[in-house]
Amino acid sequence: MTNKSSRSQGQTSLLVDALKRLLRARGMTYRDLGQSLGLSEASIKRLFAKEALTLKRLEEICGCLDVDLFEVTKVARSQSAQTQELTIEQEAALAGDARLLGVFYLVLNEWHVPDILERYEIEKPEVIALLAKLDHLGLIMLLPGDRVRLLIPRTMRLRNDGPIRQVHGNRVIGDFLEGDFVAAGGMFRLEMRELSEPSFALIQRKLERVCQEFNELAELDSYLPSDQRRTIGMSVGSKPWKMSLVTGIKQRDGVPKVMIDSKLRKV
Repeated sequence: MTNKSSRSQGQTSLLVDALKRLLRARGMTYRDLGQSLGLSEASIKRLFAKEALTLKRLEEICGCLDVDLFEVTKVARSQSAQTQELTIEQEAALAGDARLLGVFYLVLNEWHVPDILERYEIEKPEVIALLAKLDHLGLIMLLPGDRVRLLIPRTMRLRNDGPIRQVHGNRVIGDFLEGDFVAAGGMFRLEMRELSEPSFALIQRKLERVCQEFNELAELDSYLPSDQRRTIGMSVGSKPWKMSLVTGIKQRDGVPKVMIDSKLRKV
């Protein structure tokens, strides 16, 4: 009985956390939600803090967020699944076959076989053969009726130094950076300023949160039909930058950067 109660409480916590993330994604505050439900901001805070959500109240909140309970459950489930990496063998197999990697990407994003055949130049026998390979690799389970069940969490991440990045990394990055971001409906900014180490660490943490939100929104949208989604690339990175790469002004050998900064502040 205790195990059941503990498990139920854990699931409620995941649902509440998912609702909080969806509120942030919608740009809504507790006050906004309270106004939609006819409750005070304090009442909403108590509901979330005590996790005292009846099924009726949960449905009402979902209505305000323009989602259904199934979507909230998917977000909660994705959060509970631990991020993991593929094995070296799995990555090597995918890296060595570009079409296998392509089909894996599609099924990871909940594309069904009819949608793949309609959108891409590939025939059904090849798709089924590639799905069978993914099944053999332990990445999916190929079910009757050409249905697919993922055997890995969607929070899966590629290895930083793994076979896929080694084989395709530079080409993918070059292809992504090529062309006009704004003309394609995207955005690109490069900022260069002087930061302290604590500020640099803070920016790093915020970028990590942006990446997390990107993946949460992708999980939320994965229930939509494939024709209502499109692949969005987001490149996030920051690192110490040498001014000499742009200006040609080189730092003197043996002179600590902080000493140069100190001299510049005195001028």
